[in-house]
Amino acid sequence: MSIRWGICSAGKISHDFTVALKTLPPEQHQVVAVGARDLTHAQEFAQKHGIPRAYGSYEELAKDPEIDVVYVGTIHPHHLAVGVLFMNSKKNVLCEKPLAMNLKEVRELIATAKKNDIFLMEAVWTRFFPASAEIRRLLSRDEVGEVKLVRADFGWPLMHVSRAVEKDLGGGALIDIGIYCLQFVLMVFSGEKPERVQATGFCLDTGVDEAMIITLMFSGHRMAVCTCTISTKLPNEAVIVGTKGTIKIPAHMWCPTSLLVNGVETQYPLPDPALPLNFINSTGMRYEAEEVRHCLLKGLKESSLMSHADSALLMEIMDEARRQVGVVYSQDSQ
Repeated sequence: MSIRWGICSAGKISHDFTVALKTLPPEQHQVVAVGARDLTHAQEFAQKHGIPRAYGSYEELAKDPEIDVVYVGTIHPHHLAVGVLFMNSKKNVLCEKPLAMNLKEVRELIATAKKNDIFLMEAVWTRFFPASAEIRRLLSRDEVGEVKLVRADFGWPLMHVSRAVEKDLGGGALIDIGIYCLQFVLMVFSGEKPERVQATGFCLDTGVDEAMIITLMFSGHRMAVCTCTISTKLPNEAVIVGTKGTIKIPAHMWCPTSLLVNGVETQYPLPDPALPLNFINSTGMRYEAEEVRHCLLKGLKESSLMSHADSALLMEIMDEARRQVGVVYSQDSQ
């Protein structure tokens, strides 16, 4: 059975996701429509990717009866309104990370999914990579013993990108890229809520965070440290330290293609793209698409690998970290 995709937004990330889908069998995944706020952009996108239908509004895309699931690739301040639109139109939704701007919005999206009895998943693509599956397998088999410390960093020079620095566009290091570090920690600790969150950082004149360091304290004297910045490139690695060994995820930890387990490296190569990509390792988005198909064929309304509870806890921690550093979005007062 082929899952029929609608693509919401004709931007860079939607391009890469559509290219990633092309690495999967067409009898399993088909893109049948794209919608953008500008019809010309939608038509150009459709022509480039061989998509049958193009719409000049998200409302038209939501009304297309032949779509099984919509990939939402808009900037994050639009996720709530767009997600609600599609789910109220009985469309399953894979929404780019962050799922929304704060916990209140995340809860509204989850409630809308449950009200309409449809599937909703936050597109935290990292969780679905083969390397991430291997990390979970190693941890479940106690290969490195009890995990005592997790460290993850993600820094990339994005100060020239308006989407990354403007508050109205959902800018800020944490919500844009630091989220990958936090989700990694929560995956390692199986969705356990930390006992304490301590955040420090500093903001740009625009009011969003340029850099942030977050320390998470868990029960049993376990901890994690996440570092993120949009002003410079960091090593972009992650490490899991246990009582019996270490798992290292070399750059780029948010889209991993290799693991070092007690010094022994294993490669997890990605398929080549049919078109040039905007972002590193983007064909790895195929794995989250496979998870969506798996869930839909089973009649599931959420994924066990990135559940509604996972999304809510992730955002709850980010809200608290923002509060401590003093990053406030307009959505926080609505």
